[in-house]
Amino acid sequence: MNAESLKGHLDLLVLAVISAGPIHGYGVIERLRDRSEGSFDLAEGTVYPVLHRLERAGLLEHEWSDASGRRRKLYRLTQTGAARLVEQHAGWREFVDAVESVLRRNPWPQTA
Repeated sequence: MNAESLKGHLDLLVLAVISAGPIHGYGVIERLRDRSEGSFDLAEGTVYPVLHRLERAGLLEHEWSDASGRRRKLYRLTQTGAARLVEQHAGWREFVDAVESVLRRNPWPQTA
């Protein structure tokens, strides 16, 4: 699945994977790929701008880590970010439920 397909949902996904605990940017990419069983294999050029935007919005904060000899920025949710995650997740559930309701009531065409 490409980044265009995730437009409007990427913030929710990034906040969700960061909610599991502090993580560096590339770790966000790996965790998204792992949790989606490879469906969300996003480029750094897609994820890093989202991280920076979420941090500017006050939803994430960072600290520097020198683990394994490399200086890395570790992101974590702020209280505002955690509240936004809960809000966006509820909105996502409503959206999914509405889409499923429409699809269940749809007469599907017969295929040969």
